[in-house]
Amino acid sequence: MKPVLLVEDNDDDIFFMRRAFRNASIVNPMIVVQDGQSAIDYLGGHGCYVDRGQNPMPGLILLDIKLPMRTGFEVLHWIRSEAGLRGLIVVVLTSSAETIDIDAAYRLGANSYLVKPPSTASLLELTKNLKLYWLELNRGPSTP
Repeated sequence: MKPVLLVEDNDDDIFFMRRAFRNASIVNPMIVVQDGQSAIDYLGGHGCYVDRGQNPMPGLILLDIKLPMRTGFEVLHWIRSEAGLRGLIVVVLTSSAETIDIDAAYRLGANSYLVKPPSTASLLELTKNLKLYWLELNRGPSTP
């Protein structure tokens, strides 16, 4: 079972996402990194993330776009420019509903773009849908 990589800098959003995963009975491990550079380091297996036994490749990435160090757009661009990572499933999960951000995310290769819901009940519904579609029904490539 592949982990989900949550790239999110807001501690409250991390807390609520962890709770939503538990309440949606998602058993995939959640790995959290809190800035864009850490996401790149994790995915590239650099620094403290070099051991793939301890830091396995995710089956799904939930990516905020407003991040310190490097933006989510920069992370997404990097992922899609790395031959061995192009097949990773990247769902942008952010607070921006701006058309310019949505268009940029898809132009850079996002698989989906979701706006963070305003309530915990809505977040739970979103998480259940993530589980059903991306973790249960969707069939991704055999290698990222």
